[in-house]
Amino acid sequence: MMEFESGANQGLPENAAERMAEVFGPAGIDQFIRQAIQQCSMLLAKEKRTPEELETQIRRLVDRALKDFREDLDAFGRKPEGC
Repeated sequence: MMEFESGANQGLPENAAERMAEVFGPAGIDQFIRQAIQQCSMLLAKEKRTPEELETQIRRLVDRALKDFREDLDAFGRKPEGC
């Protein structure tokens, strides 16, 4: 789990990261992902609304987001242990 730097989270409780994990948890993240898939499906052109095309586009978006996340961690010197 990512740790918050001191000073960057002024006003937040000391255990803010743990509390966020409790609130969102696996079920919350699952819901966000399902909503993104549904929205992507609705935004595809009618002739491209197939399960295969939806999967292709979701995987493309997720791959790009993970690549950008890693690049940003490197660029800002914020790479957590284990990454």
